[in-house]
Amino acid sequence: MEWRNQTEVIEFILEGPTDHEELNNLLFVVFLAMYLINLLGNGTMITVISGNSKLHTPMYLFLCFLSFVDMSLTSVTVPKMLSNLASNKKTISFTNCLAQLYFFVGFTVEECILLSIMAYDRYVAVCNPLHYITIMNRKLCLSMLFASLIISFMHSLLHTLLIYRLSFCKSHKIEHFFCDYTPLLQISCTDTSINELMLFTETAMLVMVPFLIILISYINIIKTILKIQSPGGRQKTFSTCSSHFTVVTLFYGSILFMYFRPSSSYSMEKDKIASVVYNVLSPMLNPFIYSLRNRDVKISLRKALQSKVTCSKE
Repeated sequence: MEWRNQTEVIEFILEGPTDHEELNNLLFVVFLAMYLINLLGNGTMITVISGNSKLHTPMYLFLCFLSFVDMSLTSVTVPKMLSNLASNKKTISFTNCLAQLYFFVGFTVEECILLSIMAYDRYVAVCNPLHYITIMNRKLCLSMLFASLIISFMHSLLHTLLIYRLSFCKSHKIEHFFCDYTPLLQISCTDTSINELMLFTETAMLVMVPFLIILISYINIIKTILKIQSPGGRQKTFSTCSSHFTVVTLFYGSILFMYFRPSSSYSMEKDKIASVVYNVLSPMLNPFIYSLRNRDVKISLRKALQSKVTCSKE
């Protein structure tokens, strides 16, 4: 493999979330607020779950890890975007661009795999409740999380190295608000056939296999719920999965729209909107979706707030 000469490109220019510069101040305030809400919401979830021994179960372990991934995913791209919106300098160095791409791809794939692990956890809880503790033991849960991290960041390393070997002489302007894979391919003057082949095979597999696991899990969950005679029992069982299903719909809906639609409908503006949904909006909403629909989380959060108020009064 012939590696690129690093002296060819020193930095890229990030176009930003919009071409209308008069909206930059408004967008800065909106994205800053969303980012701070993300950090506050997901940070609170991690604190509440880790601080309550009653929530030290597989479902909440995965939820705690999801909050960490959401915070990390947004932190990879949003701070740089905010910096660019606040100043006239919209550049990013080649090294920082590759680093941003590496962590963005890694945490995005990790979220795909993690959502499938959480779907499997709900499948076992609903369809095989008597053996749930035995099947979803601590060793298996930690092993699945560790394996998902290894797979995600090995995948990310592969694609980062494939981008590193490219030359960029068409343009240094990236038509996006962060260093995403497809916009980088579009400005390369090197043959990108290997990159595209890996994108439509290995990457598609890493996205679609978790999606199929989620789909199969929910088909079996729905079958089990329909067999429950009591309406109250059906409602209670469904409520344990509704939060996860909402998160999956929001995340995968934007992913599938962005990467699995006809090329004739391609639009950079639509891609930017989809990126905002799964990169900014979804991570911000996830802790609220879980806290509002989960009784145990609401009780723990209420106790934590009451304890905080009591300590402040003393």
